[in-house]
Amino acid sequence: MFTIGDFARYGRVSARMLRHYDAIGLLHPDRTDPATGYRFYGAAQLARLNRIIALKDLGFTLQQVRAILDEQVGPEELRGMLRLRQAELEEAMRAAAARLAQVEARLRSIESEGRMSVDDAVIKNVAAVRVAELAGTAASYEPEDITPVIGPLYDRLFPLLDGTGVGPSGPGIAYYEDAPEGGGAVVVHAGVTVSAPVGPLGDTGITVVELPPFEAATIVHRGSMDGVLPTSQALARWIDANGYRSAGYAREVSLECPEDRDKWVTEIQEPVIKV
Repeated sequence: MFTIGDFARYGRVSARMLRHYDAIGLLHPDRTDPATGYRFYGAAQLARLNRIIALKDLGFTLQQVRAILDEQVGPEELRGMLRLRQAELEEAMRAAAARLAQVEARLRSIESEGRMSVDDAVIKNVAAVRVAELAGTAASYEPEDITPVIGPLYDRLFPLLDGTGVGPSGPGIAYYEDAPEGGGAVVVHAGVTVSAPVGPLGDTGITVVELPPFEAATIVHRGSMDGVLPTSQALARWIDANGYRSAGYAREVSLECPEDRDKWVTEIQEPVIKV
């Protein structure tokens, strides 16, 4: 038998927490001395304590923890529940990290207002190009909606393309258009330059399309596309200051895509009209 202090030390919890668990009926001591009121715990109770702490740390309330444990959930079922909760928390962490990246990009955009150089912004005539692409729909043009769509599209595109015998002949090109259903939804096109006939590539779901030529205001963005906001807003100010207006969504042409996303080089090509 362990004193409450020893049991707390082995369980890496506080004695105060054990007293609280006793008070709410979550973990009673194995024996309480009737004369002194001292609590004593058995080694076997560490298993229940471990389950309590694991479930609590994964976001379950103590009431939910008691319900789970009182239903005599077995180790395999409990492991499955914990793995599911772990996956949910990991996804929440990824979403929070993406949101944090967008907050940082927004702050950089605010800090760079009126100071970011746009000397590299130029007007150019973009030639027609053929791309092999997959497409999906995002709820909006906001980064938190675009990123979860475009990433998986590119993850699927290249392995599927490898199986067709058609290889990339140029850079990746992402472009966007309003979705037919409206409501702010956006069709996301994840493509790569190819030399192949226009049309579907077998039953892969990949389609080869020819993108038309257009006049574009362009600027080069260096770094992860999560931080593109200051660059795109600097280009917008340049477009306005030089007597042009936007004619649609910008294309994103991947010039360099090393494994380190912070070393990416992307050309932003925004279609424009002279006013």
